[in-house]
Amino acid sequence: MAKRTFPIDYTSRDFSSIRDDLINYTKRYYPDTFKDFSEASFGSLMLDTVAYVGDIMSFYLDYQVNESFLDTASEYNNVLRLARQAGYKFTGPNSTTGMVSVYAVVPANSVGLGPNNDYLPILKRNTTLSSTSGASFILLEDIRFDEPSNDVVAANIDDATGNPSSYAIKAMGQVISGEFGVTNIDIGAFERFKKVSISEPNLVEIISVFDSEGHEYFEVEYLSQDVVYKSVPNRDENTRDNAPSLIRPFNATRRFTVTKNRRTTTLQFGFGSDTEIATPGLAEPANVVLQRQAKNYVTDAIFDPSDLVGTDKLGIGPANTTLTITYRLNASNNANAAIGAVNRITSTLVEFNNPSIANDSTARTVAASFECFNEEPIVGSVRNPNVEEIRQQALNIFPAQSRAVTSTDYEAMVYAMPGHLGAVKRCRVLRDQDSIKRNLNVYVISEDAQGKLVQPNSALKENLKIHLSRYRMINDTVDILDAKIVNIGIEFEVVASEEINKFEVLDNATTALVSAFGSKTMFIGDRFYITDVFTALNKVRGVADTAKVRLVSKRGTNYSSSTLNIDQFMSLDGRYLSVPDNVILEIKFPRIDIRGTVR
Repeated sequence: MAKRTFPIDYTSRDFSSIRDDLINYTKRYYPDTFKDFSEASFGSLMLDTVAYVGDIMSFYLDYQVNESFLDTASEYNNVLRLARQAGYKFTGPNSTTGMVSVYAVVPANSVGLGPNNDYLPILKRNTTLSSTSGASFILLEDIRFDEPSNDVVAANIDDATGNPSSYAIKAMGQVISGEFGVTNIDIGAFERFKKVSISEPNLVEIISVFDSEGHEYFEVEYLSQDVVYKSVPNRDENTRDNAPSLIRPFNATRRFTVTKNRRTTTLQFGFGSDTEIATPGLAEPANVVLQRQAKNYVTDAIFDPSDLVGTDKLGIGPANTTLTITYRLNASNNANAAIGAVNRITSTLVEFNNPSIANDSTARTVAASFECFNEEPIVGSVRNPNVEEIRQQALNIFPAQSRAVTSTDYEAMVYAMPGHLGAVKRCRVLRDQDSIKRNLNVYVISEDAQGKLVQPNSALKENLKIHLSRYRMINDTVDILDAKIVNIGIEFEVVASEEINKFEVLDNATTALVSAFGSKTMFIGDRFYITDVFTALNKVRGVADTAKVRLVSKRGTNYSSSTLNIDQFMSLDGRYLSVPDNVILEIKFPRIDIRGTVR
């Protein structure tokens, strides 16, 4: 006799529905075996247990499915992994960049008509500075005080001769926020594609990696890239003024890639080892499908078949050694600096044109005379992107494919700028209607340590322009412009239910609006929908009705100088406030700018 099959309702997924189905199933097919369905019976315990397990399994099944897709995932690290598959690269904590003026006092030459060239210093990169808030900054480039463009003024006058005895020289250099950190990691036996993790949530970038034998490992985008470019000093006096450094290619036999999560940074090394370097590699030349037609070069920088031939083992990995990893981290939560805040040099790395005088007393006096001052704000630090921002950036990065054609591609590349170059909070790319060519206006805005919108400085915009030049179309021109910040406030009037205290209703309504709009950063050119305010207020317990909502322009000492005529840009039906394409709205002080009354 064939075994009977019974229909099962697969739509039951929660505890109650599963338990009801089990009871009905038992009553129908086992009426003589089980009859006691009271809540205190042993049979009821077994049915409850099965329903409990089924509810948990349904929950984790739904959760697992949701976390497998980018548009439904909610866990931060899961969203990062899925976004990484689409080409998104999480940069972690970003940096602030800006220009700093550095002053040095140099003795006069023998005739008192100019500084002594032998004592003109070179303030070396990696010199550290600090701000009044305690944030640390690092000099990104050598500051040469022998540049003809430097400002030179007499600092001290010899009373006997009337000639200057010393000169004050002003030079400029770019700085970046952060300080150096070092960690040593012991590596055991050789392991292919070895991974090393650093548990430092504020790590910004890897500076250098050396093993105990002195071998240097280079960071690359992908392990198949076996060439890196390094800058070397330009020794040619005829060309050094315009090009103080020269870029040269180096073969990166030992290399690694960097993957960042919210809390950790992982370094992954190559496939090969010193003992296996002579054996065949992963990429076989016979399998390369692109033919170069007898040429020894290609013009495609994205996919070079010679890379497949030359990568060999995708780099040599470390083994039986100790790695010394130097990195930069943002130790301060306030990495932005106002004008004049960067005013102290904490450690000085200095050289002189004449090395023989580096240790005499006059040279030490020159080295001790350094002072610094930032003439414009240093901004660019933004908080880590939230889940929704990562999701949207990944969706934009994927179709861009390492080139910028549409405005969405350009916006994706702006957000993908490496964190050590700084970062913008919001951007918008628009076609310049006044240009007869394909000129694009990229409007950007940054935020300070408190999450308030600020305009980016010139150094950040210059970094962004150079970054975009790698991906733009050859006939596109790009201008980086500041978006205008317009501060607004919300005034509302609600009607309270009779059974609830009016002041409690007003406080709850204000808190609800602060929570909904206070920490929300709008996009450049986005409308502000007043209907969203009505919706948020009507959900507050005790609010019987929302009588009135009005937007007001905020101006004054602590607000932006840009203003907007609210009545002019309000829609005819009063549902939303539209703004020009280069304007971003902000509620700067939610507890002050959101005010209401109750009746």
